[in-house]
Amino acid sequence: MNKEPNYTTMFYHAKELQFNARVSKPDPRFARLLLEQFGGGNGELKAAMQYFVQAFGVKHVHPDKYDMLMDIATEEFSHLEIVGATIQMLLTGINGELKDAADSDEIVDKLLDGKTKKESFIHDALVNPHFFVLSGGGPTVTDSMGTPWSGAFVNANGDLTVDLRSNIGAESRAKIVYESLMKYTDDPYVKETLMFLMTREVAHMQMFEAALSTIQPNFPPGVLESDPRYSNTYFNLSGGTTRGPWNKGTSPGLGENWQYIKDPLKNVVETNGLTEVTPKGTERTQESMEEHDLDLSKVRSEEVKSATPTTDIQWSDYPEPAK
Repeated sequence: MNKEPNYTTMFYHAKELQFNARVSKPDPRFARLLLEQFGGGNGELKAAMQYFVQAFGVKHVHPDKYDMLMDIATEEFSHLEIVGATIQMLLTGINGELKDAADSDEIVDKLLDGKTKKESFIHDALVNPHFFVLSGGGPTVTDSMGTPWSGAFVNANGDLTVDLRSNIGAESRAKIVYESLMKYTDDPYVKETLMFLMTREVAHMQMFEAALSTIQPNFPPGVLESDPRYSNTYFNLSGGTTRGPWNKGTSPGLGENWQYIKDPLKNVVETNGLTEVTPKGTERTQESMEEHDLDLSKVRSEEVKSATPTTDIQWSDYPEPAK
């Protein structure tokens, strides 16, 4: 008797989509736009690969964050499948008709409902020829303009607090893309799918933010403290006099009082190129900064060393086989 697969130890593909993606009718033009979330710089493949890559470096030090990153990465792969399936449905008929030996004008008229749509199709093909001409009627690993997906889209810094902030930004950008895409389709089924995907971006933002809050201290990122001579200084470099919480009152990260430099040139000259500056509006000093650097360096180093095996290294712990 076959045993059920252990979903926690390997990728296992279920044929049912996470969300029931549907379309009312084919729409090749919107299919091209939707490629942005398939192979674009803010799309689902980028997100899946980014969280997948980030997870490797935290497996031993932050096993709980490793679990979260792998869970979300795997969900992003499922969202990639939803986007790909939607694109394929929007291209219904393209593949078969392109293989038809009948008159090409009849094919385009049948698929695109008349001369006007035909001209729009031709225009779109010129913008992204690979999608309509070379794909054979399926999604391609490009953005909507035909630019191939690249590993350069992936941000994995190696510092978990940096990566989590990057992930919040990635989910934010993806949400905005989905919002924009919804303006270009009237298909209620497609909008329903896009709303689901957009909402999951919001869910992931909250997950990353919650995970970030469990790592203390997490600001500034990294190990080294910022120099108290410059961490709360705002230079008026655009000739304006606008004041706000970014240059007035208390800074949100370090809780220091902003020092507004109205005349930056004068300030630079008087301080010998900012080398003769005394910290103001902060309780931190250069001495306390250096002490903090040593203490936090030891803590972070010990976290990694104590959690990472150096001999007989094995990635997974397998359960005892059933007898």
